[in-house]
Amino acid sequence: MYGKIKEHLQKELISIEDAGLYKHERIIESEQGAEIIVKGEKCLNFCANNYLGLSSNPDLIQAAHEEIDRRGYGLSSVRFICGTQDIHKILEQKVSKFLGMEDTILFSSCFDANAAVFEPLLGPEDAIITDALNHASIIDGIRLCKAKRFIYNHGDMKDVEIEDPTTGKKGKGLERCLKESQDCRFRMIATDGVFSMDGDIAKLDEICELAEKYDAMVMVDDSHSSGFMGKTGRGTHEYRGVMDKIDIITTTFGKALGGASGGCISGRKEIIDWMRNKARPYLFSNTVAPAVVGGSIKVLDMLSSTTALRDKLENNTNYFREKMTAAGFDIVPGDHPIVPIMFGKYPDSSKLAVKFANMMLEQGIYVIAFSFPVVPKGKDRIRVQISAGHEKHHLEKAIDAFVKVGKKLGVI
Repeated sequence: MYGKIKEHLQKELISIEDAGLYKHERIIESEQGAEIIVKGEKCLNFCANNYLGLSSNPDLIQAAHEEIDRRGYGLSSVRFICGTQDIHKILEQKVSKFLGMEDTILFSSCFDANAAVFEPLLGPEDAIITDALNHASIIDGIRLCKAKRFIYNHGDMKDVEIEDPTTGKKGKGLERCLKESQDCRFRMIATDGVFSMDGDIAKLDEICELAEKYDAMVMVDDSHSSGFMGKTGRGTHEYRGVMDKIDIITTTFGKALGGASGGCISGRKEIIDWMRNKARPYLFSNTVAPAVVGGSIKVLDMLSSTTALRDKLENNTNYFREKMTAAGFDIVPGDHPIVPIMFGKYPDSSKLAVKFANMMLEQGIYVIAFSFPVVPKGKDRIRVQISAGHEKHHLEKAIDAFVKVGKKLGVI
């Protein structure tokens, strides 16, 4: 039987390779950091979610070692059987305090947290109203839920219905979706805090205003902002001034908060209590490993005592964006450390983006091209990600390489 599907997969793999869409994995031969080793050569990494430069921080590594020594390698259990240690409760308390929420529940990843959050709370008589560009984990979590689904145009808050001239499909604004779902029992607005491909930031202030007007809950996946967005790094709810108005936050410890693994749902106490009893990825998955918990506790202690890393990240981001824009690159505007360099206006844009990224590696700069289906067709890009681990000379070397390759390929 496998012979038939084998032939099919081989043909499909060849077709995506020919289209320049195959996802090749590069092998890193060092720890994660601003400088990494690839194929025996040192290069600068500009595509990690290591926003605060903490992935190989010696204090975090020491904290992880200490918890392995004190609490072991793993728990071999789910939380409600014999998988809850004192450090798990400590981390949940620290996350709640850091994010300004009432309680927190840990998961093995934020993907699992998003898979867990919708189904226990909402049923067929309820509604989820979701941004069109939400992360795949939110989409998959919604698919597991029987609630009615309303999708609003990305970032569109209005009471409108607009036809896409390209596809002919009609899209709606958030307020229109809220009006159309008013006969539902419970409603939840679900959005990324920061959208990972463009680095644009959800309009949480406007979303919360509409949520209050139409009696809806607000859920935010803040994976690309926890630790550095907002004046003290609490996230997009701090950035938008709505820290007291968000009902549910999901986030990860696998990006700015240490870069290892693990995630959580943080929110209203009753919601978290309900998740402990009903969330299937929590009830049927091993608990987060002690080393990850110990490192995550250390991260939160560091970020609660100083904003030095998020301040450095902000300065690095502003510098890189300013210089790249002045050089003539097509960049999605914003102030997030995700800096998309766009190629969609050029012929064979997906192949061009891949070629550009490969030539950048030859210059000692590690970046990755993103093409369909990760991003929409015609929106090919190199997604640069700035880190507090980058020093100014790292940024200058990357900018010089972008300019050199950009001129060779006729991009600038």
